[in-house]
Amino acid sequence: MTRFVLGSASSGRLRVLRQAGIDPLVVVSKVDEDALLASLDPGLPPEAVVASLANSKAVSVAAQLPNDVASDCVVIGCDSMLYRDDRLWGKPGSAEAARKQWLAMAGTTGHLLTGHAMLRISDGVITHADSETASTTVYFGAPTDDELASYIACGEPINVAGAFTLDGLGGWFIERIEGDPSNVIGLSLPLVHLMLRKAGLFIGDLW
Repeated sequence: MTRFVLGSASSGRLRVLRQAGIDPLVVVSKVDEDALLASLDPGLPPEAVVASLANSKAVSVAAQLPNDVASDCVVIGCDSMLYRDDRLWGKPGSAEAARKQWLAMAGTTGHLLTGHAMLRISDGVITHADSETASTTVYFGAPTDDELASYIACGEPINVAGAFTLDGLGGWFIERIEGDPSNVIGLSLPLVHLMLRKAGLFIGDLW
C-alpha cells in the first residue's frame, strides 16, 4: 500500500487529512525557513516563494525516510504565508509582532498562499515531482483592543502564518473567505486531490 507522508508539524494540516480519511506518517523537515527565504531572489513572485519552501521541505523529508516507507510512498510538503500590502507575512514569532500585524490588517483583505510540493517515491527513487500554489482570499474583521489583547495572550497567533487561524480562535475575527477553506488551514484538499491524480494515485486507495 502506498504510504502518505506529511512533511509538516502542523496540527491543522494533520487534522485536515485525518478528517478527509487519510492518517499520514508525519515526518518534520529539517529546512531552515529563515535561511532559505533569505537566499531567494527578492523579485520572486509570492506564489513561487511558498512553492520553493514547500519543495525544500518535501525534499528534506524524502531524504529522511526509512527504506520500508521509501519503497512506495507519496510525500507532501507545504508552506503557508499571507500576502498583503505587496509583501509576504509569515509567523510573527512574538506577541508584539502579532499585535502589529493585526493592527495593520484589521478590516482589510489578504491572500493566504499555500505552496504544495508532491514527490512520488518508488523503491527509494523519486519518480514524479509536482509543485503548485493555492490562494484563498481572506476578509479580516476588526477586533476591539480587548479582544485583540485576549487573542494574543492565548498564544495562538504567534506561531501561525499571517497571525491568524480560520479553524481556531482566530475564526471569530474572519468575516468571510473566497476560495478553499482547507487551504487557509494549511493544506488544500482539492489541489492535493488533483496532484495525486497527476501522480497516478487513486484517492480511494489512500483512505
